[in-house]
Amino acid sequence: MSEPFLSSDDYDERAHSFYNEGHYDDAVDTLREGLSLYPHSVELHVGMGYARLAREEYAWARRSFEEALGLDPDHEDALAGLGEVLLKFGDRAHAIGSFERILDLGFREDHDLMLQIGRALFRESALEQARRFFEVAVTAHGDSAEAAACVGYASHRLNDEAGALYWLRRSLELDAAYAEARVYLANLLYDRGEYEAALFHLERTAPDEHFDTLAIWRLIELRRSMYRLPENDPELKPWHHRLDELTGEPHPDDVLLAEIEATGPDGQVRDPRQLELFGTLLTELHGMKTSSKDIHRVSTLAGVTYVGTWEEIVRQMKDDAAEYASGSLEEYMLASAQRASRQTGVAIPATDPEAFLRGTADAGLLKILL
Repeated sequence: MSEPFLSSDDYDERAHSFYNEGHYDDAVDTLREGLSLYPHSVELHVGMGYARLAREEYAWARRSFEEALGLDPDHEDALAGLGEVLLKFGDRAHAIGSFERILDLGFREDHDLMLQIGRALFRESALEQARRFFEVAVTAHGDSAEAAACVGYASHRLNDEAGALYWLRRSLELDAAYAEARVYLANLLYDRGEYEAALFHLERTAPDEHFDTLAIWRLIELRRSMYRLPENDPELKPWHHRLDELTGEPHPDDVLLAEIEATGPDGQVRDPRQLELFGTLLTELHGMKTSSKDIHRVSTLAGVTYVGTWEEIVRQMKDDAAEYASGSLEEYMLASAQRASRQTGVAIPATDPEAFLRGTADAGLLKILL
């Protein structure tokens, strides 16, 4: 039974509480009840749009944002939400037009809004436009470590390595405790072969500040090689523990809880990816990633270790083979597979990086450690 005399603001605040806790169904129910009493509340329509967006109900989200804009054509949050929905539908031109309207309305100094728009564009790989909005944010807020780091991420994805290095270092100048930027910078330095600099930054992070395994494997590898530490050295124990947390089997209680949370009021199990979508207003920077990568680790017979996705590992191997450094990935896999097959008598597929690496492992020429 609903409480009497709740204002539209009360419903909005209650829905925001559910939304912030990830209880999107409760947020939708609250907003639906509020809209039945206050159908002309722009904020409730906007809230419904973001709640629907969080549940990947894009058509319904679009309708909510359009209803909000019908009541207030210049509402910046509705314009941002509509732009994000249009990106999901592949309508990049109109999405960018919606974002541009926000700039025209004078919201360049709205730090959170500029980052929200930049993240939405980044997730859909509209990288030039994403960098532009991140640059708007950093221009208006030169002391924002978050905005500076975002420019760095976009620059790196655009193959502007110098720009990426500059902005990531600038971010850390503004906030030395900003672990995400430090981990990203460390990985970038590692890929450049600047291993001591990479380790310098990795050692200034804590295990629980890492949300994927790549940088952890690199830290362990660098510490072992530079400090000559054994695999079971106590200094490495917290890092191995964090690896177990990120890659190990979930506890049965966690599985049960996830199943309960994934079940809607109608008994239907939602797509698990819906539980990860929070709407761009409150998305963390690591949510800018378009998808989570499966990180692997392989070791050659010569003791060289490679870490990354299957494709990244093969690319690293190709780059280490001087005669193939300038060739394509496909050429390297085909030549290597043919040579290995002649040596071992085992047929190695060269159709894709994963098949190539697994075939090479089956031939006994490398070990897949993760």
